[in-house]
Amino acid sequence: MPLDEDSRHLLAILTPDDSPPMHQVDIHVLRDAMESRFPDREREPVSSVEDRVVVGPHGDVPVRLYRPELTGTPPVLVYFHGGGWVLGSLETHDAICRTLANTAQCAVIAVDYRLAPEHPFPQGLHDCQAVVRWVQDFAVEIGVDGERVAVGGDSAGGNLAAAVANSNRDENAKPLCHQLLIYPVIDAEQATESYRENAEGYLLTALGMKMFWELYLGKASASESALASPARVTDLSGLPPATVITAQYDPLRDEGEIYAERLSAAGNQVALRRWDGVFHGFVGFADRLTKGSEALIFSAKRLRESFDA
Repeated sequence: MPLDEDSRHLLAILTPDDSPPMHQVDIHVLRDAMESRFPDREREPVSSVEDRVVVGPHGDVPVRLYRPELTGTPPVLVYFHGGGWVLGSLETHDAICRTLANTAQCAVIAVDYRLAPEHPFPQGLHDCQAVVRWVQDFAVEIGVDGERVAVGGDSAGGNLAAAVANSNRDENAKPLCHQLLIYPVIDAEQATESYRENAEGYLLTALGMKMFWELYLGKASASESALASPARVTDLSGLPPATVITAQYDPLRDEGEIYAERLSAAGNQVALRRWDGVFHGFVGFADRLTKGSEALIFSAKRLRESFDA
């Protein structure tokens, strides 16, 4: 189906005809643009919001803990924001975390991991891994259920969530109960049909994604590290249940769907859902795009099913 009317209207606002290509814009300008995208956005109320720091391998990692209105000890989702490992913060993804906390009836811990290129791979990933270990080890102190810990993220955050799930399994750590992968970055090769179909014109471009990969990797090689590029993982068995969300007009569409199919073929419980008529990042505009809201509700339903299993 064609790009739906709401998505077409929003895309015209986000990428006016006179705007330069993403890969030609200074990353500091891109960061400022992302931070200021919704200065007047109303914040969905939750029971409490608390900013804390976690001691990580490269210093303190800021986190934000969201609690919904509920009784008892809640399960928890550790959430990693998108932005090509280069952009984004606790503020840019505040709305997503609030909605997931309320709708999934879980605590959400958002992670302000270190960004590239100042902190290239694997520093941001190490921050994410450290926060998950902290949640598992200090669940009682935090006030969450350490036996029901999920990871999730969108775009580059989906990449980090998949990498954390894989490393958690490989290290024989306490099992995670779910991985929520929202249009995740999976394959550094950028060789799928969706990259050719959606190379430009839909917010995230192929050349923009190439820039993000180069800034994230620095001197590392994704072909040598399955933690950078989950498509390189040869054994996907024994992983937590997964929810994979993709968008029709997204360069990342095919790699997310291929990864979901591989997870399922390896014996994992997987729900793959593509939203047609929308572009990469649509979940972040849930207040403007009905399909973004639908995807968040679907994600929350899947989380609750895993928490209750």
